[in-house]
Amino acid sequence: MIGEIIAIGDELTSGRIVNTTSGFAASKLFAAGHEIFAMHTIGDSPELIGEALTRAIGRVDFVIVTGGLGATSDDLTNEAVAAALQRPPTLHREILAQIRPHQQGAANDRKWLEKLAWLPEGAEVLNPESRMAGYLLVDNGTPIFFLPGIPEQMKELFVEHVLPCLAGWSADDRSAIRQRVYRTFGLTENMVNKKLQEIEKTPRLKIGYYPVDSEVHVSLTVLGQDPAQSDALFRQADAAITAALGDAIYGHNLYSMAAVVGELLRRHNLQLSVAESCTGGLVASKITEVAGSSEWFVGGVIAYANDLKERLLGVDRKLLAGHGAVSEQVARAMAGGVQACTGATVSVSVTGIAGPSGGTPEKPVGTVHFGLCVQGEVTDHRRSFSGSRKEIQEIAAQTALDLVRRALLTKT
Repeated sequence: MIGEIIAIGDELTSGRIVNTTSGFAASKLFAAGHEIFAMHTIGDSPELIGEALTRAIGRVDFVIVTGGLGATSDDLTNEAVAAALQRPPTLHREILAQIRPHQQGAANDRKWLEKLAWLPEGAEVLNPESRMAGYLLVDNGTPIFFLPGIPEQMKELFVEHVLPCLAGWSADDRSAIRQRVYRTFGLTENMVNKKLQEIEKTPRLKIGYYPVDSEVHVSLTVLGQDPAQSDALFRQADAAITAALGDAIYGHNLYSMAAVVGELLRRHNLQLSVAESCTGGLVASKITEVAGSSEWFVGGVIAYANDLKERLLGVDRKLLAGHGAVSEQVARAMAGGVQACTGATVSVSVTGIAGPSGGTPEKPVGTVHFGLCVQGEVTDHRRSFSGSRKEIQEIAAQTALDLVRRALLTKT
């Protein structure tokens, strides 16, 4: 399909903020096999927004619009769309219900916030359970995706909703489309692709691959001729993908690795603690992003210096001197130490060399050791990663959580 991208905001046209959302969208669309006809950056002008949108609708198969969906007076995208496409603003009560618990301050402030619930007629909210703005509007058979200008919010909605939707777009019968996103970890995109090549040959079925940080997300789109056929084909394809990828699949759609780990801990009435060195608290950060994580997460220790590894985690100085901080012996001691000081039933530790310096021939940059203590039983795991410092820290943090996940799966 051929698409067009429109980024809206005076902060973009003035150069105060760099437009990263358009580049992200273009790269992901290209990787998914779509072609971009044009990309535009325009200011917060209703006339310009309406003109750019109507022109795009007449010449491409789909349109991506980012920015201008907020509650302030300069967020004019919805008003411009309503006027340009002659779609009167319509109140979306599910959005209003999400907003009202968070309303505070003066009446005028509340009125501005409620602006988020008024969308052009025919708008379909991309994620009704989220407080992020974002919706789909179909005009004369052309899908138009309106996404927030905040990069992280835009990226999440784009990967989880826009790409899967475009992968199976059919203006004739949307009721016969079934979709699911599989989140995988531990396999490269090529490895995932190879495992699913035979399944891809199934008629009326489309599979897309989208690397997201250290993960690979797989979108399944089923295009049946009627809802019953779609349901049957979806069940068949879902079973085949699940069998092919096995426990590399950690979750579906919006569930993060940390959320899946939390659900497993809750199911077994267990609690988790972490001991981090090279990840500097990233594992704990991912955990506490999950609402309700206090039910199963006790806390953690960031012991970057060897002195703190000794004093806070009880790591024997002889281990540090004899094997070094980045070793299986120290990883095991860190996991056992944080379990002892927190009382958690499950603990995981991370110690490694994130780079770009600090590596040796025996322990090159990207060497990371993990310790895992599950109800007193300690194991160690070594991994070798590549990439920038940030990339190594990210994949190390996800690996720590994945080790916990896989250990708990054996208990189900």
